[in-house]
Amino acid sequence: MMNVSIIGAGRLGTSLGYALSRKGYRIKALSCKTTSSVEESRKIIGQGNAFTENARAAKEGDLVFLCLPDEEIVRVTKELAVSGIEWPNKFVFHCSGLLTSEILKPLKDKEALIGSFHPIQAFSQKRAGEELFENIYFGLEGCSKALVLSQKIARQLGGHPLILQAKDKAIYHAACSIASNFFIVLIDMAFSLLEHIGVQEKQAFQAILPLVKGNLHNVKKFNIKRSLTGPVVRGDRESVSLHLAALREFPSYHEAYLTLAKQALEMAKKQKRLSPQKIKAMEDLLEGK
Repeated sequence: MMNVSIIGAGRLGTSLGYALSRKGYRIKALSCKTTSSVEESRKIIGQGNAFTENARAAKEGDLVFLCLPDEEIVRVTKELAVSGIEWPNKFVFHCSGLLTSEILKPLKDKEALIGSFHPIQAFSQKRAGEELFENIYFGLEGCSKALVLSQKIARQLGGHPLILQAKDKAIYHAACSIASNFFIVLIDMAFSLLEHIGVQEKQAFQAILPLVKGNLHNVKKFNIKRSLTGPVVRGDRESVSLHLAALREFPSYHEAYLTLAKQALEMAKKQKRLSPQKIKAMEDLLEGK
C-alpha cells in the first residue's frame, strides 16, 4: 500500500487518515497549524509523524491529501511547489467540493499527478470511524491516473465514485450545499417558529425529528417526487394563504417560504398532480395576485 501524507489533519483529514489506515494505507505524516492539534490527530489515527510544517509532512508521502479550507489550498500549493520536494509520480489530491484540480497547477508543473477527492459527507468532529465513508459517494475529478487511483480508494473505503467534469464542480457543490447546509437551515427555521409560539427547543426537536426521519424514509423507499406532500402540491390555496399571512411577521422566512412553495408547485406541475385551475390559483397566490 502507499505512503500517505495528510496536510491539514482537522476533522476531515483525521477521519480520512483513520479510515485509510484501516484499509492498509500507511499514514506516514500529518500536519496542522499547532502541535496540540496534530498530536491529537496522530493519536486518533494511531500512525504518522506529526509536523506543523506542511512541506516536511508532504515529503514523506507518495500520496498527499490537502484537507484544507478552500482559501488555504492555493497558498499551501504554492508553498509546496517551491519546497524542493521531488514531485514526479507523487499523487496530490485536494478535498474541496468546489475547486477543480487545476488549482494544483503549480504542482502539476512539477510533474505531480493531481486530482480532487471530495467525500459527500459532513464531518462535524475528528473521529475514529471507518463507517463515515461507507456507502457514501465521492466527487472525483483530475488527470487520468489520479482518477484511476481515486476511484480505487473510494471503493476501498466502502464508497462509490462519482466522476465529475471540472466545468460542473460549482453546480455539484451547490447541490451538496443545498442538501446538507440548507437542510439544517430549514430545520432551524422550523425550530425558531415553534419557539416563537412557546415550544421549548427540546420539545421542538422531539416534534420535528420524526417528521424529518419519515420523509427521508419515504425518499429512500419511494422517490423524491412521490414523497412530496403538503398544501402546495394538494392545491390547498387557503392553507398556503394562511401560512403566508402568518409569516409576514418574519420577512426572511416569508421570502424563503415563497421560493420553496414555487419550487414545490413546479414539481406538482411536472407530475400532473393538480388541475390547470388549481395550478393557476396557486400561481396567482404565490405571485401576490
